[in-house]
Amino acid sequence: MKYILALDQGTTSSRAIIFDHSSKIVSVAQKEYEQIFPKSGWVEHNPKEIWESQIGTAIEALQKADLRAEDIAAIGITNQRETTLIWDRKTGEPIYNAIVWQDRRTSSFCNEIKAKHGDLIRAKTGLEVDAYFSASKINWILDNIVDAREKAENGELCFGTVDTWLVWNLTNGEQHLTDVSNVSRTMLFNINDLTWDDELLEIFSVPKAILPEVRTSSEIYSEVQNPDELSRIKISGIAGDQQAALFGQICFDEGSTKSTYGTGCFLLQNTGGKAVESKNHLLTTIAWQIGDETEYALEGSVFIGGAVVQWLRDSLEIIGESSEVEDLANSVEDSAGVYFVPAFVGLGTPHWNQEARGLIIGLTRGTGKAHIARAALESIAFQTADLLSAMQKDSGIKLQELRVDGGATKNDSLLQFQADILQIPVVRSKILETTALGAGYLAGLAVGFWDSKEDLKNHWQEDKRFEPKMSKEKADELRNKWNEAVKRSLNWENLND
Repeated sequence: MKYILALDQGTTSSRAIIFDHSSKIVSVAQKEYEQIFPKSGWVEHNPKEIWESQIGTAIEALQKADLRAEDIAAIGITNQRETTLIWDRKTGEPIYNAIVWQDRRTSSFCNEIKAKHGDLIRAKTGLEVDAYFSASKINWILDNIVDAREKAENGELCFGTVDTWLVWNLTNGEQHLTDVSNVSRTMLFNINDLTWDDELLEIFSVPKAILPEVRTSSEIYSEVQNPDELSRIKISGIAGDQQAALFGQICFDEGSTKSTYGTGCFLLQNTGGKAVESKNHLLTTIAWQIGDETEYALEGSVFIGGAVVQWLRDSLEIIGESSEVEDLANSVEDSAGVYFVPAFVGLGTPHWNQEARGLIIGLTRGTGKAHIARAALESIAFQTADLLSAMQKDSGIKLQELRVDGGATKNDSLLQFQADILQIPVVRSKILETTALGAGYLAGLAVGFWDSKEDLKNHWQEDKRFEPKMSKEKADELRNKWNEAVKRSLNWENLND
């Protein structure tokens, strides 16, 4: 029997998951790694730690399942998107830390670009001009690291998102490539004609010589050369984490929608072969390309979702483990009027306000840590509801249910509140690791492990369905107060300007 190995390189941890032919998880390994905050609003990762943690988990997953490289039919890669790495083409040494998608250091630069070129960039890329995406991060590294720009123009450096970095290392520097789903998040790629765009490269002062080759999301790219434990396994699937989750949730039909609750929260809706232009500040993105067929999606992005629980653990220290948050939140009947807007790095959809900052409002003498924990969890649901409202305005589709996945969906209380606020059923899939599963599916299709997308439709299973229990009037009242809290968090960084 053969298996599929999915490498799931996330914002706070690296995971490796082995799936069998029925999509059942055979083995999992996970390792958290350091989050680096050099200045306020800056977020970085050590590229070598990304690589070492990811490969360490892959080897561990094989060992746990008592498998060897020859038992693995293919490797699929899924990754935190937009995070930007630049390294030396000859030595493979990074010239700077990875600048993470959450990083805000280029906000002012992006505001200048947006004022001049916002409409043009949106038309070509489907994206709002924001420090979130890769283009301004590349520009910053080239301008702030000694000799970097000159070396880049001479073709001595490589740019990549995390998938590119992993493939480069897996192939000992032979392959410098990415897929269409990841490249559509760089703000340098024209999603209509599927090419690196010369005009965008000029706007962001990015030399073409550093860019990776763009490939489809499901094809045999190469074989592993490093490390020996994975030697000769075919690398045959790549997708950014949210597109991979859409694929793993079997959202193959136009209008099908999923929400992933990870470090951030991301709502994606399949729009088929058409790139739908959003009128409500959603993003238009490439979902995947298989063969000659390219499919698109509308996306809403929440920057701080599950990460708010990590903040409660690491910064506020009111819980010792993330898993404790549900019991703490459930120890009170409600948030007692407390609202928590976790705009630690600005707000994404539908506000796109880089200067928003975190806010806790409604505090009284009776407020305790349990109320703050509950308000933190509820903030995840409120933000997701904002995304869905914008999406329904754009698509005209009234969802009958929302499929959800990701680590935070283990929390039943969160999903019940989500159903209450949305006033539609929320359906948790049997396999929460649909991001890794989607990458595995893309890899497996390329090597014939699975026959077709139709074949995969039989694999999806419902775990639990959460029906709304709250009245619409109560849900509307809570959302109205949430909206007021959000308004008060906007433009905080500009108040002294």
